[in-house]
Amino acid sequence: MKKGDKVRFLSETGGGIVAGFQGKNIVLVQDADGFEIPMSINEVVVVDEELDRKQGRTSSAATQPKPNSTQQDAPGKQSIKALLSGRYENDADNTDSEYETDPSDNEITFRKPVEERAGGNSLNVYLAFVPENAQQLGQTKMNIELVNDSNYYLHYTFATAEGESWTLRHEGEMEPNTKLKLDTITSEDYNSLQQAAFQAIAFKRQKSYVRKPVIDAKLHIEPLKLFKQHLFAESPFYDQPAMLYTIVEGDEPTETPIEQIDADKLKLEMLSKAALQKMKHDANSSKNFAAASAKTARGDRKPNEPLVVDLHAHEILETTQGMNSMDILQYQLEVFRRTLKEHAAERGLKIVFIHGKGEGVLRKAIINELNRYFKQCSYQDASFQEYGYGATLVKIG
Repeated sequence: MKKGDKVRFLSETGGGIVAGFQGKNIVLVQDADGFEIPMSINEVVVVDEELDRKQGRTSSAATQPKPNSTQQDAPGKQSIKALLSGRYENDADNTDSEYETDPSDNEITFRKPVEERAGGNSLNVYLAFVPENAQQLGQTKMNIELVNDSNYYLHYTFATAEGESWTLRHEGEMEPNTKLKLDTITSEDYNSLQQAAFQAIAFKRQKSYVRKPVIDAKLHIEPLKLFKQHLFAESPFYDQPAMLYTIVEGDEPTETPIEQIDADKLKLEMLSKAALQKMKHDANSSKNFAAASAKTARGDRKPNEPLVVDLHAHEILETTQGMNSMDILQYQLEVFRRTLKEHAAERGLKIVFIHGKGEGVLRKAIINELNRYFKQCSYQDASFQEYGYGATLVKIG
């Protein structure tokens, strides 16, 4: 049986032409009035006109003229029954397509609940510096990562400042007990991190929790530390060397806000006892470097000739016994600061600080001092022909 076949009904009078099928068991029979009648496929039979003539039967389907399809399809000229019956054919055509969608294409809305760990209901948050190559800290890239060692979500912001102007570097939401990379920097960017701030709100989803205070921590990140290999070590969070700054530990912020840091006190704390004794000795010694430099600036220099200050340890210290590399660096910076302060009133004076090439740690520290505390001074690389690569020319403004 196919579309266009003439059929008659077995259980009742009538018949028509097969107009379509609805599923596998229903045939749509169009009668003389243009109506489509759904019938069980077992209740209709195809008409054999030649056999009917021999047996004296005449099929109503055979004697009825074929409806004019143009008239049927014309808008407004179909009966209500015909309009309703047209729905069956459309449904039959769409029956298979309704089930063709692959369930795997549906969007996954299920979200696995976060697994909490024992002891994780206290906030522990850290800022981590993770070098790509811990053996070459001066040349390698450094990843800044956030460590959330708690069962709380964190909605956070991370910003840095230059003076009183703050810049947002990263913001977002962090899941419990995870690590998140905030940025990747090079050694040229270290100075921009000296003043940093981390703010966050802690919460849990789909369960009750103990409300935590809003996190508002300001960090002082010393750029020189990022060059010190011995300060990077493995930790419970990293199998590779990393430096961690504590933001919150045991629900308590541990870093001192920047406004409360006494710069002079911090400087003294960074120096060892041996270094402090050396500074006191040199302050009263005829070999005091700053005093000698001042004398040179006043009388021993030719007009328009720059003052030259050699910051090499063997030039400004009688001995380095009992001092480590950080002690020596801090003493070199102290001589640098003292020299600039003593000549602050001599506008236009040029001072050449010889620091050597090395790994560039002292030069970076000097540039940092100039940018932060001596903004009235201009600076540039000193003449290579006269001083080599490792010298910086500062002009008093």
